[in-house]
Amino acid sequence: MKKIIGFTVLSFLFVGLVSLKSNKDDEKYYSIADLKKIYSSGDVSTWPKPTVDSSVVDFQDLGVLPKVKFPAENPYSEAKRDLGKILFFDPRLSKSGQISCASCHDPELGWGDGKRVSHGHDRTPGTRNSKPIINVAYSTIFFWDGRAASLEDQARFPIVDTKEMNNHMDIAVKTIKKIKGYQPLFQKAFGDEKVTEEKIFKAIATFERTVVSRKSRFDKFIEGDSTQLSDKEVAGLHLFRTKARCINCHNSVLFSDNQFHNAGLTYYGRKYEDLGRYNITKNADDVGKFRTPSLREVGKTGPYMHNGLFPELRGVLNLYNAGMPNLKPKGEQVNDKLFPKTSPLLKKLELNKEELDALEAFLQSITSVIYREPAPEKLPG
Repeated sequence: MKKIIGFTVLSFLFVGLVSLKSNKDDEKYYSIADLKKIYSSGDVSTWPKPTVDSSVVDFQDLGVLPKVKFPAENPYSEAKRDLGKILFFDPRLSKSGQISCASCHDPELGWGDGKRVSHGHDRTPGTRNSKPIINVAYSTIFFWDGRAASLEDQARFPIVDTKEMNNHMDIAVKTIKKIKGYQPLFQKAFGDEKVTEEKIFKAIATFERTVVSRKSRFDKFIEGDSTQLSDKEVAGLHLFRTKARCINCHNSVLFSDNQFHNAGLTYYGRKYEDLGRYNITKNADDVGKFRTPSLREVGKTGPYMHNGLFPELRGVLNLYNAGMPNLKPKGEQVNDKLFPKTSPLLKKLELNKEELDALEAFLQSITSVIYREPAPEKLPG
């Protein structure tokens, strides 16, 4: 068990003893200075042991993003990336000719759209928050419910979704074929001018895999520069890995376990009901489960949660601190096999204001000077 003890405002910011208790008979105390030295040592093996429940699978500790690996079936080329970028920004893939991938994944808005839920064809509102595509190269599952098999497969869904781009792939391909300016771009990227939906998806996915975070202050800190994080942020890092229990789901270099969990926001039987992963698998155990989002760039990617319920990060922290909604079935609900079960990983945390402040400060440290990609000056004609 690990907990931060004895914080006053001054001691929290400048002295801040941290208690790390590994078993009943052994208790070791670290000062914030000690923690700063350990976490910035460049050696993850020396870090204090994280608070990880026994049910957690495939746990990986925090770290720096590695170089992106491109799949063998869709290797990187600059020409393919350039084509993918143009297609990403081209609204002619949509039925109306007004909606592009960038409409919901705007580089000026953290590669999301800054809305609670996105609006698509004829301004039709969706039901979920638009996930930022930054660092999607490191994901193994896609969309909140995991319905796409790969990043290439993911590119198809918005084009044909009636609430998004509302097009048919055959029509979208024909539209691109008719644009002569695309022919030399496909030739350069794929070796011939033929336009196919497979090539469109491969090009878009190649571009998206290059949308990667710059190094954050957190990254520089754990690589050895102890000046990058303040005492408050170091305390927040330790809380993140221990008492606050964030690392149970937000682990790995991506700050996501690339898995699905029910955070208690299913709205079961109510107006905004969303059964999440269950809609894809039809497995009752998946009711209300959504993919764990990456926390990298979290300071610039609100609103938060699958439904965009929280406009501010502090609201998310407050609800997690309270243990998230954890409703129990009553009456006829007892026999309802689909009644959602909030993840047992979510428990009341009893973090005080200073601890919540530290945790929020740390989350800002994994937000970098976000990578922006200027739109093409001119689309092919």
